[in-house]
Amino acid sequence: METPSATDQIAERVERLLLRHAELQHANAVLAAQAAALTQERDALQARLSAARVRVDALLARLPVPAPTKEAA
Repeated sequence: METPSATDQIAERVERLLLRHAELQHANAVLAAQAAALTQERDALQARLSAARVRVDALLARLPVPAPTKEAA
């Protein structure tokens, strides 16, 4: 069995690099989709939190103001 020539070795290495490149592109696409989904979820949660704050503030505004008490000093 003869050893592969330098050209064959380079060609094999290039093939491996192309395969790895394709794998990394796929992984990057998956991660980008996950990041977009998480960003959308975060934005929705921030909107819900803001709406809840508005409702709490409205409820607090409706509470009666307590009458001042006379305290002996």
